[in-house]
Amino acid sequence: MGFSPNSMNLNQRINAFVELGTKLKGPARIEEISNLIEDARHFNPWFTNENMESAINAIAESLTKEKLEKWLKPYVQKIEESQKPKRIGVIMAGNIPLVGFHDFLCVLISGNQFLGKLSSVDRILLPKLSEVLIEIEPEFKEIINFTEEKLEDFDAIIATGSNNTSRYFEAYFSKYPNIIRKNRNGIAVLAGNESPEQLELLADDVFLYFGLGCRNVSKLFVPKNYDFATMMEAFKKYEEYSNHNKYFNNYEYNKAIYLVNSDQHYDNGFVLLKEDNRFSSPISVLYFEYYDDLSALKTYLDEKVEEIQCIVADSKVFTNSVEFGKAQHPELWDYADGIDTMEFLFNVK
Repeated sequence: MGFSPNSMNLNQRINAFVELGTKLKGPARIEEISNLIEDARHFNPWFTNENMESAINAIAESLTKEKLEKWLKPYVQKIEESQKPKRIGVIMAGNIPLVGFHDFLCVLISGNQFLGKLSSVDRILLPKLSEVLIEIEPEFKEIINFTEEKLEDFDAIIATGSNNTSRYFEAYFSKYPNIIRKNRNGIAVLAGNESPEQLELLADDVFLYFGLGCRNVSKLFVPKNYDFATMMEAFKKYEEYSNHNKYFNNYEYNKAIYLVNSDQHYDNGFVLLKEDNRFSSPISVLYFEYYDDLSALKTYLDEKVEEIQCIVADSKVFTNSVEFGKAQHPELWDYADGIDTMEFLFNVK
């Protein structure tokens, strides 16, 4: 694979990622990153300029010295005691821009060797970011490798995909230490007294990346007799989606089905709200369900934890929730599926 041991210490790796974060920010952004956004947009029509900017900005916000050191504090001793670097294969999803960056970061910051297999619909962004990282710290060159071939010669695997692909991953990679991620969804729990400002932030949780991310809210739990009028007005923040061909085709298709089947639904011209007990809704559709008792709802959601990536709510209403507007801005310590990727890496033999 061309991998070789590297002599970087933890501070070198942290400083390199901090500088990468700086290069991704506002006026400091280097021209090649802007060109990269243009290239990726032409390659994947779901990757709009706004969505890629959002993904890059979220990464930049997380790559500060303060946040990296806070995240890594519990792991410092284990990182320093690590001996031979492990080869970690990472199979990435392509549902939203740079969705695999956190795995990339975990593997490298822990002192391991990264072997990445990119999604066919998101194969431009991360290799370019890795080139910038290597320009900052050339020693990374020997421990980063991307392949379009079958992954081989690795010590552990991290694979993210759909429920269907996860069955293939589990069969193929069962003999290796692994993290295999399936479909999960963000949900929101509303008390009914949310302000218009909170509902506008909820719109970000629902619509950013066209709702394609596993942290996007695809299901609402609302109190009985909830009035959706204010919410539907707040959602008009994203009415520009009606001009996006692929998104609007999904909207018209789902609307036609509901009309033909006489399914009750709410419609504001670009999103459909439908009562449904499922968690995963189609593009352009947001499911909702009524609840009577908040404590009973908490018990129910505890039983469904394997289907939920995050819960968006006012913290006074629902503890251990994500603030409105923050579903797609996780902190470094907010691990996908609740599995601590760093601890997993330390336990690979």
